Amino acid sequence: MIIPNLPLKIDDIKRAQKKLYGNVRKTPLVKSFYLTSKTGGEIYLKLENMQLTGSFKFRGAFNKISNLTAEQKIRGVIACSAGNHAQGVALSSHLIRIKSKIVMPTSAPQAKVDATRGYGSEVVLYGETFDDAKAKCEEIIQETGETYLHPYDDVEVMAGQGTIGLDILDDMWDVDTVIVPIGGGGIISGIAVALKSFNPSINIIGVQADNVHGMKASFEAGRIVSHYEAPTIADGCAVKIPGDLTFEIVKELVNDIVTISEDELEVAMKDLLQRGKAVVEGAGALATAALLSGKVEQYTKGKKVVAVISGGNVDLKRISSVCEHFFVANEVK
Repeated sequence: MIIPNLPLKIDDIKRAQKKLYGNVRKTPLVKSFYLTSKTGGEIYLKLENMQLTGSFKFRGAFNKISNLTAEQKIRGVIACSAGNHAQGVALSSHLIRIKSKIVMPTSAPQAKVDATRGYGSEVVLYGETFDDAKAKCEEIIQETGETYLHPYDDVEVMAGQGTIGLDILDDMWDVDTVIVPIGGGGIISGIAVALKSFNPSINIIGVQADNVHGMKASFEAGRIVSHYEAPTIADGCAVKIPGDLTFEIVKELVNDIVTISEDELEVAMKDLLQRGKAVVEGAGALATAALLSGKVEQYTKGKKVVAVISGGNVDLKRISSVCEHFFVANEVK
């Protein structure tokens, strides 16, 4: 399939694959007998929670930094993130041997601050909210000329994430449906271009939380709109407004987007831990939550399906809370 008028091309993803070779893990694609028995489809999990830094974000960050000019590498890079993007940028910068700076709000979990520093980045803590930290990031860029690394709305970042799609095809060329979490849209954009370039009949299904689903709202409106109702345990995908580039790709290549309740997310996290032996963050459980909810049955029943587990950076308090809610709801003493 030729996709001529979109910002991301299959050749971008193939180039990213070469850049990432030897630096990124080809994460396992494993059959879930539990989900297969529950859904009527043949379900496989793409375990990006086992990627370096515990998230798919490393792929995009490494590809982006690899493609910087010599001058940009000398000046260093900067990002604003309290989550997986921060750690992806930090480790990628360390491996490529350039300076990196991550601006985080003071509310960022200490474990994530420590992990980012541990990968070698300078961490700047500023403001109570992400918007405060973003403003500080922009101020620093004006002073230093460091290159800003966007978490999703960037062709080279999307190309890095798209290598997940090439991995899937390498392991299962006859896949029918791939279910992908959506935040800003970087991972689903990359995967969609990779898969649809090979076989346009593959179903690409996005999943967001009921509480925050800017991409689904935009997908349905046919234009970029904002959506936010309340916080979500899928905090890694809590993006109110999708990217310009990602929306352009999603509206053309994604077949459907569904949303998931907080209760459905907690059940999926618990089942992945208990039945799949996988530690997964809220955003990482979106695809399996969609399967368990029955909301994607038309795309999965009797088909070969891959659910992308995007990350596993979840703290013990969250895991404990999810298990406790389940026990209380089911009166387990």
